[in-house]
Amino acid sequence: MNRRKFLTYVSCGCGSLLLHSCTSAPITDRKQLKLIPEAKLNAQAAQVYEKIKKNEKMSDDTKTLNEIREIGKKMEDSISEYFYRANLDDPTANFDWEYILIDKKVRNAWCMPGGKIAFYTGMLDVTKNTNGLAAVMGHEVAHAVAKHSVERASRGALINTGARIIDIASGGVLSDINRTTGMNTVGMLTQLGIMNPFNRKQESEADYLGMIFSSLSGYDIRETVKIWERMKEFNKGKEPPQFMSTHPSSDTRIKQLNEWMNEVILDYPPIKIS
Repeated sequence: MNRRKFLTYVSCGCGSLLLHSCTSAPITDRKQLKLIPEAKLNAQAAQVYEKIKKNEKMSDDTKTLNEIREIGKKMEDSISEYFYRANLDDPTANFDWEYILIDKKVRNAWCMPGGKIAFYTGMLDVTKNTNGLAAVMGHEVAHAVAKHSVERASRGALINTGARIIDIASGGVLSDINRTTGMNTVGMLTQLGIMNPFNRKQESEADYLGMIFSSLSGYDIRETVKIWERMKEFNKGKEPPQFMSTHPSSDTRIKQLNEWMNEVILDYPPIKIS
């Protein structure tokens, strides 16, 4: 098969695949590409989560862990109730929620696909209070609700396939560039020009959805801005230029959160579950 026929067949196949893999993020309705099965990622995440529980030191601060679980449960219920009342499919229907508190002075928290959530004790220096914990919880849960991991995995697979096709079509020009520079130059440019901006978009979406989920759960979302003001102080002089980062800068986040605040308070009031 000559190169032109090969590219024609591949292009047609990819076009058909993309056509059937486009969906929308919940609430924001941002168009998404999902090529990787969510169930597969959820299963892999559950396995990794179990390994983390075995290998990391869990905190003995049961009071804080119980508070995290309580906040998480309120958010679980509020999210499901919101989608039920809106007559929409619940994106958390297949989640197996779980919460851990890792004893490590890292200012971070995360939520794996399928609702596997972890807080690090170092994050407590930033959250300070219940509303702060809820703000962080909302952000992390939003990543899972919006299927950001599925989207990133799908985009990565598509970019890798596209790069191989271009390399073949160009007679190996991309491979020559990497060999000449002695590094994955094409990959680095892809990261800076495609993946980093895309990841920042996801982070902003998680900030927005996180405020909504916190508000629906009855927490004071004004604390969200205060968290990023505190985080900015912690990271003073250490933040990389935004274009090199997978996250928006603290200043960008504070500005966006303030812009969204009144809208979220008015449009997404606390849900009362009987």
